[in-house]
Amino acid sequence: MSIVKRAVLSLVAVLALAQTLVANAQLPEFTALVEQASPAVVNISTRQIIATPAAGVQQMPDLEGLPPMFREFFERSIPQLPQQAPRQREAQSLGSGFIISADGYVLTNNHVVADADEIVVRLSDRSELPAKLVGADPRTDVALLKVEGSNLPTVQLGKSDALKVGEWVVAIGSPFGFDHSVTAGIVSAKGRSLPDENYVPFIQTDVAINPGNSGGPLFNLGGEVVGINSQIFTRSGGFMGLSFAIPIDVAMNVAEQLKSEGKVSRGWLGVVIQEVNKDLAETFGLDKPAGALVAQVLENGPAAKGGLQVGDVILSLDGQPIQVSADLPHLVGTLKPGTEVTLDVVRNGERKKLELAVGALPEDGEAVAAAGKKGAERSSNRLGVTVVDLAADQKQALELNGGALIREVQDGGPAALIGLRPGDVITHLNNESIDSAKTFSKVAEALPKNRSVSMRVLRQGRASFITFKLAE
Repeated sequence: MSIVKRAVLSLVAVLALAQTLVANAQLPEFTALVEQASPAVVNISTRQIIATPAAGVQQMPDLEGLPPMFREFFERSIPQLPQQAPRQREAQSLGSGFIISADGYVLTNNHVVADADEIVVRLSDRSELPAKLVGADPRTDVALLKVEGSNLPTVQLGKSDALKVGEWVVAIGSPFGFDHSVTAGIVSAKGRSLPDENYVPFIQTDVAINPGNSGGPLFNLGGEVVGINSQIFTRSGGFMGLSFAIPIDVAMNVAEQLKSEGKVSRGWLGVVIQEVNKDLAETFGLDKPAGALVAQVLENGPAAKGGLQVGDVILSLDGQPIQVSADLPHLVGTLKPGTEVTLDVVRNGERKKLELAVGALPEDGEAVAAAGKKGAERSSNRLGVTVVDLAADQKQALELNGGALIREVQDGGPAALIGLRPGDVITHLNNESIDSAKTFSKVAEALPKNRSVSMRVLRQGRASFITFKLAE
């Protein structure tokens, strides 16, 4: 082999080694983090006793209609079996958790321990301790447990607000019962809202999470807990790259309230809001789609007392911008009832500030009754819809002073195309209040063509704004 050829091969080997070293240098090292944090991560098992109806109980046949002599014979001949007691079966579940104090307080998910008759916490040294449920909050899916102990290993708590998208994170838990399994990934997004989870700004990651990981900690590279692994999005039943964690700032706020008060209190404005899209932004005079559009203000609620109105677009709360509508409940929910806040809103194209006191979120939501009766006055049919006035009892049930009730929707007309249905109530059209069918006809006749127009519709007690355009 020539000297030149040997030199070339040596150079190639050196370059390959250099590339490997560079690649390895760019990958994070998790071993120290796992060694330090694992002792405070626990396995949680629960047991629940469920009563089931007794099986195999012989029933007395129906003897009615038989002649008396035959009925008496059968009653003497058929043995009477004793009534069996209901049977019981045992349901078990597995999850994860982590110790947050040396005297034995443990954080996990509410769904891991919900309805459990017995909770057992297993430590990293495989010792088992019975746990007592201090309190749970289904809205955030956070539960606080207590085990008896002292000088227990604890995790180091971080700040979830300091997380950045793209940052490496690590999960430790017990997927399918495999204790202290470690998975890693990055933060995919922050402040995610999930269906029926309005008060948790979830951290989205691509960390592999499976059944049994629930309630376990999510760490940053500094070994600090930044979230509680809570749920995944899946179509197959298994991990598909979308996992969600409860921010530790939210979880610790809940834990402190559960520890001191036994329950959780949240701020509440008493409004129904919706997203501001491009068309709605145009109709409300906004430069870009942003904020939370107020579709409904609950009577005697904090927002109503503070002067907030239907059609207002909330752009910020105490200086914190509302980029998407989900930002508002995330911010309000963290406030204590009675807190004074300043809202920056757009009303009729003009910006103004409102000051109001945040209320307490009710334990149970109250549904507003839907309209049902029909009136007699008809409206213009320009939108392909026939409306009538609301009856007095309908106005009272819906807490309205007026409105136009849709009685008929013409097939293929503009109203049908935008999804209006009989029974819907129109309260605003083109930023004008609709107090009657006559007012609706007047406003509908003057609607502009080829420009976005907004309409506020009440359906089954829930209000929302929709936009549409009328063609030439």
